[in-house]
Amino acid sequence: MPDDLGLPVDAETALAGAPPGHKDELRLWLRLLTCTNLIEAEIRRRLRLEFGTTLPRFDLLAQLDRAPGGLTLGEVSRRMMVSNGNVTGLAARLEEEGLIERRTSPADRRAQTLRLTPRGRREFARQSRAHEGWIAELLAGLAEEERAALHRLLGRAKASVRAGLEGEAP
Repeated sequence: MPDDLGLPVDAETALAGAPPGHKDELRLWLRLLTCTNLIEAEIRRRLRLEFGTTLPRFDLLAQLDRAPGGLTLGEVSRRMMVSNGNVTGLAARLEEEGLIERRTSPADRRAQTLRLTPRGRREFARQSRAHEGWIAELLAGLAEEERAALHRLLGRAKASVRAGLEGEAP
């Protein structure tokens, strides 16, 4: 939804002028969502400009970096929370570029294991260093104590959500 100047307005800003009665929980969720969307959009932009890549490609490389022995397509799709088809397409393009390799799983000859190639490991290390710097830059306006407090409170919020999903009191 645009504002009076025609600029897009996020859901949190749109809610700011709403009449009382909106729950604090909704406002909190919208604040979290707005922060996530702002950061993600900037990371996507920088990955595209600096490395000519996308966030899903970066995420797939990150998953494989955390699993030096490799992961099956199914494991990658579960970790990334996307369909096997999405992973298959990403993997094919990354394989063509020499960043990952596919091998038949020794445990199940029907399954394919994906692993970073040495070139892929170097490229991901380069992208990862930049990504870490970008995140630090975007959150630099928070003092160390504020970051620690926010991290702790978000941990409690995560536990509350999980408990709510499991039907337990937080």
